[in-house]
Amino acid sequence: MAQTLTRLKETASQTGGPYVHIGMTPNVCDINGIYPEDLGVHMVNEKTRGERITVEMRIFDGTGSIIKDALIEVWQADTDGLYNSPSEPRGKADPNFTGWGRQASDMETGVFTFETIKPGRVPFTDGRLQAPHISLWIVARGINIGLQTRMYFGDEEEANAEDPVLTRLEHQKRVPTLVAPRNGNTYTFDIHLQGDQETVFFDV
Repeated sequence: MAQTLTRLKETASQTGGPYVHIGMTPNVCDINGIYPEDLGVHMVNEKTRGERITVEMRIFDGTGSIIKDALIEVWQADTDGLYNSPSEPRGKADPNFTGWGRQASDMETGVFTFETIKPGRVPFTDGRLQAPHISLWIVARGINIGLQTRMYFGDEEEANAEDPVLTRLEHQKRVPTLVAPRNGNTYTFDIHLQGDQETVFFDV
């Protein structure tokens, strides 16, 4: 007789696709009637405080080709550096800002577009202020475990230079892979999965 297990078994890991959009962004796949709109499409409304910005992202594979069937989730603080989370101990975040977004890439261009605000600075675990940044989670075909990285702002040179995460990177020449240049109110961030320009990813 088989012995009864008294512990839970780990679920086997699987690649995140090619069906990730069906469950996470069904409207992108023309599967209508589940949600009026896909979760995470809108991060701001007319009452959201802070500087309005647009963030455009692209993901490149090891050959330099744009990946057109990926998905990105973003998390960030509000303009005061507070997270919209019940575990935020420092105060109440802007109720008109979600602090979280989810987008599938445009199937023609491979571009992800987030309409958001520029985040404030938040403290590191030792109390030092981090530079304004957006945290990213990336999934696509062939990625077994979602990739974690950050996007910093190119016009925050002073804050970036003292950021406790950026300054502890072993290879400082790779810091630019985490920094998005600004053009008007738009920041452009290219994510490289492999190659000479490979983006820094974090083991979170």
